[in-house]
Amino acid sequence: MISKEHKKHSDIAKPLLGNFGRNEFAIVGTTCTNIKTLADNVMRILSAKYKCAYVDADHKDQNAAMHTQQAFVEYTDKISYKEFRYANELDKFQYHQLFNETDLILVNGNHNEAAKQIVVIDKIKEASLLKRIDQLKNVQLILLNENVDGIFDFVKEAVPNWQSISVLSLNETDNIIAFFEKQMEQSIPVLNGLVLAGGKSVRMGFDKTKIEWHGKEQRDFMADILKETCSDVFISCRADQQYGITNYKTIEDTFTGLGPYGAILSAFRENPDSAWLVAASDLPLLDEATLQYLIDHRNTSTIATTFESPHDSLPEPLITIWEPKAYPILLSFLAQGYSCPRKVLSNNNVEIIKAQHPEKLMNVNTEEELIKAKELLQNKISAF
Repeated sequence: MISKEHKKHSDIAKPLLGNFGRNEFAIVGTTCTNIKTLADNVMRILSAKYKCAYVDADHKDQNAAMHTQQAFVEYTDKISYKEFRYANELDKFQYHQLFNETDLILVNGNHNEAAKQIVVIDKIKEASLLKRIDQLKNVQLILLNENVDGIFDFVKEAVPNWQSISVLSLNETDNIIAFFEKQMEQSIPVLNGLVLAGGKSVRMGFDKTKIEWHGKEQRDFMADILKETCSDVFISCRADQQYGITNYKTIEDTFTGLGPYGAILSAFRENPDSAWLVAASDLPLLDEATLQYLIDHRNTSTIATTFESPHDSLPEPLITIWEPKAYPILLSFLAQGYSCPRKVLSNNNVEIIKAQHPEKLMNVNTEEELIKAKELLQNKISAF
């Protein structure tokens, strides 16, 4: 007999996803033509800054017979775009993967549901909307077509807070786009800080996170400067290190044996909806101004924002803002046998910027680098 306290599965934080992705809106209550036109108008403007997606159904595929029906998956390079055709139905888990990198998903509510709804009051589709009234669980905007005088009574009954919801005319394109722009701004993930302090400092020969470059242990110093720019700060460490860290919250490395890669994954496992500003603890010259410069250039539409390494011009993975959409990508690379965060950055859509002062990105792993870093710090103090 299994006790009530027994759990068959571990409690893992789940990302806040809808049927397709993070930020989805079903447009419902009007014709498919009106929905497509509205979606096109919104995406035409917002696509300059955000990755937009559109979900619809097509019952009149004239070219279906031309495609190989025996293929489980069919891929065609259309030159201007790429096309995948699947023989099987997709489920929500596959949708989440396919739409992972999108910022805004607009859905034809006549065919599919979404976590949030835009309701169009249209006399022509009144009966159709009534059939879908149970879908109106999170209405964000109401649009009035020109053939109606106001909101249908059954919509008012189904949406108790309807009076607090913005109401616009369906032809107020600029105001509708302004609504979506505000939604996008409000959906920017919270930025947390993560100090990487779980390494064993093999090359250095002693724990480099405890070096007091600035009058305190380096991991605490890094956490302090991250605190000035992040909503919350954590120190990533091994299980045996936790007892010695009292000033900051810790995240134990639960992906053991993977180095910094495992630390980043462990942070996302703790909170998959936050972005993580990851900073290694062996960067004695890194300062708040450099971190702020990275934040100022943050591109939330990419999977990460990072510095270009002054040594080899490759992305610098250990001074990087990793967005929530990076989490499934990191897991995917791990499933393919890769545990190098730089490889993930080099093979995905990321924002790479040049540091104003490249020397501040210097990391210290050996005694030779330690001596050089001390000289640079001393010169900085002398100049000041």
